[in-house]
Amino acid sequence: MTSPVILNFDQSVGEITDARTFDFTQWQDVIRFGCSQKKFQKFKKVLQQSLPEHYGTVLMGSGDYHHISLLLIEQLAKYYSADNPIEVVIFDNHPDNMRYLFGVHCGSWVSYVASLPFVSHVHVLGITSHDIGLWHFWENRWSPLFHKKLTYWSLDVNVSWAKKIGLSHAFRYFDSPDDLITQFLSEQYRNAKPIYLSIDKDALSEEVIHTNWDQGKLQTYHLLDTISSVKSRIIGSDITGELSIWQPKSWFKRLLSSLDKQPEISLEKLNDWQQEQHQLNLTLLKALKA
Repeated sequence: MTSPVILNFDQSVGEITDARTFDFTQWQDVIRFGCSQKKFQKFKKVLQQSLPEHYGTVLMGSGDYHHISLLLIEQLAKYYSADNPIEVVIFDNHPDNMRYLFGVHCGSWVSYVASLPFVSHVHVLGITSHDIGLWHFWENRWSPLFHKKLTYWSLDVNVSWAKKIGLSHAFRYFDSPDDLITQFLSEQYRNAKPIYLSIDKDALSEEVIHTNWDQGKLQTYHLLDTISSVKSRIIGSDITGELSIWQPKSWFKRLLSSLDKQPEISLEKLNDWQQEQHQLNLTLLKALKA
């Protein structure tokens, strides 16, 4: 049995008894939200030297670090290939497939995953963000969508326009979270490919949990039902979406963060909300446990 791993960037992940914790607080401001390719590759080497050969679910802190999932998935190139591929399933309120000209960003990493030879397809489940609406389509990276390597599974956002340019296969719309998960699991029923599962808790409703980002409509049971259904196929997983307060040193990151309209976090509520996050992490880890 492999132990969970905590990549401690922002001290937002609570204590987990059997987890191995790696202190990356010195990288918090460098990596958080986005960074240059040079800095990202430098951290990649540090991460590779730190991680054991085998490990369980990785917890990374705030969703501002979701691009670290790319580094974790790249590690699987040792075991998989184009002839023996995997699928990547991501729970996220955002497509994380947006254009970012200055390196790698927590909202741009999915296109890099879709381009990996051993990844046959990427599914992003639970999107309600208008990042995939008509007026923001130009901000998305188009290649994985047109090449049928990426599918958006969405709610509460009009994607009917995608049909007019031949992308109806990539933009899936559902009336309810239940419908979305039911259809996804139905289509996965006869699929035997291994799965890497990445969970950003901002896909969940604010009725369930609070995160650093605007949030979706899913409930905890949607995640648990999915894990239960595909558990035998999961070969790696990570969890992000913790709550932490951050003031970037860089004026550029302050500007980008303000443009993304990340909600402010009340100091009075921070501890209570982090406790809720911790309990949800324990629930998800129990479900994912081998």
